Amino acid sequence: MFDDLRPHLVELRKRLGLSVLSIFLAFIVAFVFHEAILEWITAPLNEALEQVAHLSKKAADGMVTTHQVGGAFFVALKVSFFAGILGALPFILYQIWLFIAPGLYNEEKKMVLPFVVGGSVMFFVGVLFAYYIVTPFGFQFLITFGSFLYTPLINIEDYVGFFTKIMMGFGISFELPVFAYFLALLGMVTDKTLKDFFKYAVLLIFVLAALLTPPDVLTQLLMAAPLILLYGLSILIVRAVNPHIEDEDEID
Repeated sequence: MFDDLRPHLVELRKRLGLSVLSIFLAFIVAFVFHEAILEWITAPLNEALEQVAHLSKKAADGMVTTHQVGGAFFVALKVSFFAGILGALPFILYQIWLFIAPGLYNEEKKMVLPFVVGGSVMFFVGVLFAYYIVTPFGFQFLITFGSFLYTPLINIEDYVGFFTKIMMGFGISFELPVFAYFLALLGMVTDKTLKDFFKYAVLLIFVLAALLTPPDVLTQLLMAAPLILLYGLSILIVRAVNPHIEDEDEID
């Protein structure tokens, strides 16, 4: 049994190694531009602080701080690693495809380009949606709340970790239609499968939204709503690719 698995384990190690190498190379490039990347990441936070400053005189002292001696350096590493993952994503998806391709038919192997391009595009759409729609509302609400009593001093290390968590969560979540398409292509799911699972999917979506977003209802809804729509879109995609065919027992 182990002998049968050995070739697959060797192939998996190869694909993982190449994926890690691509992230490392993208990380080096991103580190060179880490100041510009950090400026982009902190833009929603700075806008929220400026908004609070207009509402409260005391909040005008709000600022972004660091609590560590090497805080700036470690933040640079974190944002570079985050950017490295985004930069290497198309190559990582390509490696995933190469790993599963040997088990596919020739016609299915031709779908490599849609898988890589579609997966990358949807991930970036999720990240941009989180950046331009979710974080402005979420950060403004969280920082404004209580600003008349407290001066907001934001720890940059915590903020970067929180920011990347949201971005990655939205990016992965927006991959749902892509994975649904390829699961349908492989015959693993039908539109009926997704329809029957819908009520459970809604529950899981709200649980996911609660875990990946700030603890306010507005931000959670901003994540849950598009995911429910994407689930509905996935049903339509799967119906077009692998529709459920009723057997005679179901018809009766």
